[in-house]
Amino acid sequence: MLARSDLHDYQKRAVDWVINHPRCALWVDMGLGKTVTTLTALGDLFNEGKIRQVLIVAPLRVALNTWPAEPLGWAHLKGMTMTVAAGLTPKQRIEAVEKHAPITVINREMIPWLVAHFGQQWPYDVVVIDESSSFKSHASKRWKALRKVLGKIDRMIQLTGTPAPNSLIDLWPQVYLLDQGERLGKTRGVFLQKFCEQVGNPNWNQWRVKPARAPAIHKAVSDLALRLDAGEFLTLPERIDVIEKINMSKKAMDLYTAMEREFIVKVERGEITAANAAVQVGKLLQICNGAIYDENGDWHEVHSAKLDRLKEIVDEAQEPILVAYSYRCDLQLIVDRIGGKVLDKNTATVDSWNKGEIPLLLAHPASAGHGLNLQKGGSLAVWYGPTYSLELYQQFNARLHRQGQERPVRIIHLVSQAPAETAVLNALREKRVGQDALLNFLKSLRKER
Repeated sequence: MLARSDLHDYQKRAVDWVINHPRCALWVDMGLGKTVTTLTALGDLFNEGKIRQVLIVAPLRVALNTWPAEPLGWAHLKGMTMTVAAGLTPKQRIEAVEKHAPITVINREMIPWLVAHFGQQWPYDVVVIDESSSFKSHASKRWKALRKVLGKIDRMIQLTGTPAPNSLIDLWPQVYLLDQGERLGKTRGVFLQKFCEQVGNPNWNQWRVKPARAPAIHKAVSDLALRLDAGEFLTLPERIDVIEKINMSKKAMDLYTAMEREFIVKVERGEITAANAAVQVGKLLQICNGAIYDENGDWHEVHSAKLDRLKEIVDEAQEPILVAYSYRCDLQLIVDRIGGKVLDKNTATVDSWNKGEIPLLLAHPASAGHGLNLQKGGSLAVWYGPTYSLELYQQFNARLHRQGQERPVRIIHLVSQAPAETAVLNALREKRVGQDALLNFLKSLRKER
């Protein structure tokens, strides 16, 4: 069992940051131990009588497995009393939260219920949000619910390695939960007017941060967040990214071109809204992968080029492969043609993968984005289709490329010749540049402090 003295210097620094900053963020890369860091800080605060009850909000899988398991491996955390209220029936959930344990862990989807349950009797003076980027939407039920009880929360700790997965606009809802609008604006409208400009079709209500205003956002949040970069503290094996061009059949390319032309005509007429634009682009990406859904929800295979290449990779690799799929039709095509085990909520599946017992593990990026350690089971990942989400992209790749991985990690992207998939990859690249600028600014400040 590890002792407090086994904490790394950067973890000790993060502990001090949490203790000395009642409302703060740890923007910490995967593998740097944000869970033990946070629990150590909470233990110190409990011992000093500075806090009473803690609520930890996390993705479901992380709430069920990661947080409850962490104290078992550390001597100084062994006495912590923790109740898990995630993954329970309504009756069990009520019983769990009514225990008023020093620490209660709940999944983020249950926040609206929890706020409604306690109302003005909200008991938690400390809230920890694990993967705070899941609160990046001011329109979400979880964000609106938590906002109602901010006045009853004395300390908040936000944890994430991807604070701005789409753009710096993602920061406003998260930072608001920390300072109620003091730094970036009391309302989203104020934030947009101060830092952003409208882009694209006016009907889409799309905004971007003005490049000249990005440094002002960096500076505004610099006293709230501590940045820890895995590249500084961990020695990871090499990561090799490969883009494989996939040529669709002429029939499939003709279908793609016809749908793309129809989409462009609608845009020029001003008939496209943000909602149906996403549907249209989604259909283009479906064609790239090999199947398309009709208006009745049925799907139809249009080509097998990606499937053929994935089959070749599986046959050639002779090692376990983790595959990211986008649509259920992709999954069905892969299972029917090649086989594979689908990643589910059963912890036995993860255990089997890490033992090398699953040659082909199929996962949607949203189901394998957070809290899973898959590095023991393999070092080869394949993206069957791209994602627009920088957060999911980075988190999925980090399931293999993380501390404990002993082999170079290869990440293969199957990309068709159609423009849509290249556009998605370019969008990911632009999002990464924007987020990296923020994180690098905070990293430079940490070295100066």
